[in-house]
Formats: sequence, structure tokens, C-alpha cells
Amino acid sequence: MTVSGTRRGIRPRWGLFFAAVVLSWALMALPARSARPVTETRAFRETFQTLAQWEPLFFPKIKQHTRYRIEDEGGNRVLRADAHASASALVHQKVFSVRDFPWIRWRWKIQKVLARGNAASKAGDDYPIRIYVIFHYDPRQASFGQRIKYGAAKALYGRYPPHSTLNYIWANRRHSSRVLPNTYTDRAMMFLLEHGNAKAGTWVTEERNILDDYRKAFGEDPPDTASVAVMADTDNTGETAVAWVDDLVVFRKDPDAN
Repeated sequence: MTVSGTRRGIRPRWGLFFAAVVLSWALMALPARSARPVTETRAFRETFQTLAQWEPLFFPKIKQHTRYRIEDEGGNRVLRADAHASASALVHQKVFSVRDFPWIRWRWKIQKVLARGNAASKAGDDYPIRIYVIFHYDPRQASFGQRIKYGAAKALYGRYPPHSTLNYIWANRRHSSRVLPNTYTDRAMMFLLEHGNAKAGTWVTEERNILDDYRKAFGEDPPDTASVAVMADTDNTGETAVAWVDDLVVFRKDPDAN
């Protein structure tokens, strides 16, 4: 009685098991559903054949400027930055709509990180390379207080300072957060994409959604117009750094209509 009762209880379970196996085989036999193709529409792509589209940016009271030049690497032209107790940047002339072109991608390489670098202190606020997205100040959308503040800055420096910036950096070490305010201003938020020397000497590709990063960093939507800058700076630490950048693209992703 006990044995026959157990068999009656087991038989339905085995039936369900075999049914599940057959269903799995049937699903595996179905053709795989491929992801919908995506194409890119670009605001611009910089492959560093020349520096004709870049303007130097110098900072008050910093006399030593980083050297930027085009370098050939196995038949491919790349941007090389040499910083020696120096700081300056290159700003791309193309101004784009962040809402129309919310993606940025580039590849970069460093020789080594800075031994005394520290993203959490002013004395260590240096990086062998960083990519800026600079959001433009628009006086038409500013408060009265902002117009006074930015107007005074323009009178002093000859141009409006940025409304805000995203800094994508290669730090020398990990920090408690991968998103940190710059130690000089909370209008510049830093994303620590890489750290340390583990990848030094090799090309690393980065891709970021600018809108998502801005909302994460500032808790609001960004101004619509922006531009891109590249910078290597070692003025605070007094160290020497060498880095390279190539294939910088600002784009949007469009689902293929076909």
C-alpha cells in the first residue's frame, strides 16, 4: 500500500518534469530574436588629423601650459598631451545640442597616473587626462543674480564662464564615490571612469550618456548647448604626465527603421 501510494504521488511530478524539458527544447529550436539595429547620427567626430577645430584655453595665474600635438601611432594620428607642472586645455569649436546628441565616446591612454593626485583635495586636483563636457551659460535663462555674477566674470576674463561641467577623469586611485564635486567648485562634477596604472599604456574606450550623467551629478536637466574639451594638468602636484586621446565622437543613437 505504501509503495503504490508513493508511486501515484510521484507520477504526476515526473509528467510535469518531462513536459518542462520538451517545452525547453521547443523554445531552443525557435530562431533567436536579434536586437533592433541601431545607427549613429553624429554631431561631430574628431580623429585628430589636425588641430584646426580646437582652440587653446589658458587659465589666469598659471604660467606653464600643457603641450598638445598630433602624433603618429602606427599610421594612425592621435592627440598627445604632455604636462609638466602645467595646465591648459583644448576646446573643440563645435557647439552641439545635448538633447539632440546625448552620447559621447572616445578612447584614451596614459603613461602613468600621478603619484600625488587626489580627486578629493585641491592640492591633488591633477589628472594625466580628462575629458570635459562644458555646458554653456545662457543669460536669457539666468536669474538676476546669475546675470550679475556671470557679467562680472565676462568683464574680467573676456568670456562667460561655463554654466557647469562634467569632468571624465583618469584618477590615481579609488575614492568613496565614482562621482565627486570638484574641490574648487560644485558646478564641476567629476566622474572617475578609470583609476590606477593597471591599464596604463593601453587604449581604453569610454562611452557615456551625457544627459544621464548630468542628471545623476546635478539632479536636474542640463542647459541644452555644450562643447567638449580635453585637458591634462599637473600644476598642483608639480608632476609630469603624458596621455593620448583619439576618435572622440558626439552622437545620438537612432533605431534602424528597417
